[in-house]
Amino acid sequence: MALILHAGNANKNAFKALIAAEYSGVKVELVKNFEIGVSNKTPEFLKMNPLGKVPVLETPDGPIFESNAIARYVTRLKADNPLYGSSLIEYARIEQWIDFASMEIDANIARWLYPRLGFLPFAAVAEESAVSALKRCLGALNTHLATNTYLVGHSVTLADIIMTCNLYIGFIRIMTKSFTSEFPHVERYFWTMVNQPNFPKILGEVKQADSVPPVQSQKKPAQPKESKPKEAKKESKKEPAKPKVQETVEEEEAPKPKTKNPLDLLPPSKMILDEWKRLYSNTKTNFREVAIKGFWDMYDPEGYSLWFCEYKYNDENTVSFVTLNKVSGFLQRMDLARKYAFGKMLVIGSEPPYKVKGLWLFRGQEIPQFVLDECYDMELYEWTKVDITDEAQKERVNAMIEDQEPFEGEALLDAKCFK
Repeated sequence: MALILHAGNANKNAFKALIAAEYSGVKVELVKNFEIGVSNKTPEFLKMNPLGKVPVLETPDGPIFESNAIARYVTRLKADNPLYGSSLIEYARIEQWIDFASMEIDANIARWLYPRLGFLPFAAVAEESAVSALKRCLGALNTHLATNTYLVGHSVTLADIIMTCNLYIGFIRIMTKSFTSEFPHVERYFWTMVNQPNFPKILGEVKQADSVPPVQSQKKPAQPKESKPKEAKKESKKEPAKPKVQETVEEEEAPKPKTKNPLDLLPPSKMILDEWKRLYSNTKTNFREVAIKGFWDMYDPEGYSLWFCEYKYNDENTVSFVTLNKVSGFLQRMDLARKYAFGKMLVIGSEPPYKVKGLWLFRGQEIPQFVLDECYDMELYEWTKVDITDEAQKERVNAMIEDQEPFEGEALLDAKCFK
């Protein structure tokens, strides 16, 4: 039985297995006339993947779903496949970059792209968070590629195939030249990869997006101003399907009364958080004299509180990449507090285990309860309220805002800002 891949011919997740097959000399047939929303809803397909997601690979031993698993299976069909490296450490690093490509690059491209295509509700704040997170990830990738042609070793591996396929959707749909020019090594890497002999066989010609897709209209259809109830009833009898759909949309989109966040009910504060965030972002020189002084001039100890945090399990931070990823994930999950918080997270040390410490500014005198309830990372840190009457603690606040290095006698591996 031949390997049969169920997916559309433009599915970037299917491309992973197809390109891996080209490198491995494995024959994989793409099923013909596959129609998303139809073919993947049939009883036969749902037996292979009950969730109806694509792609799915039919094998002599049964079906496989999840695109990375399929690509791995195809790769391992060839004994001692160089796509999986030549040593245990290369294998581990290939798996590392596969995870990074999926959880960081692909996930954040999707968070930016899908709302603009209308697949998810669009929110400007959420988009800003997604773009910021994507830039952090591309920055990390750019740094690695500054001294490496490929992700692992000196030839194409499965990590490169999966990374390129995930970057592909970004490059052709939303990541314009003006966006990617910030990451020249990522650009060089992507165009090198898509021009490797086996990639064009599957991808065809690749052209970069000229513009960011416009946000799809989320407005409801305009209602006739002059319509009589009796006439509306008559029309609904003639065309029963349309009113049902319209009523459903109206019910879903009807504004619901919002429960006010308790922090919005606090007495007004003289500190305008957005003004501090702008000052922080725009200060490029004389940081101490401008930004730090400006912070204390703005700070309102009655309306805000400062907190130090330290990761409880620093002895586990033995891999720099994993530690940085852990902090990035925490900051992404803190997005729900963006209106009420500012934070700095430092990853400290020139060698493992790395220490993770942070400084947070929160509205109110305590850490907001909704943050404690909804962001599980909070319980992974020890939290200590800053006593601003203590000059040593106040200077520590300054050093953390400034990304002072060395910090407490140690080098900084990285510093991340939540704003």
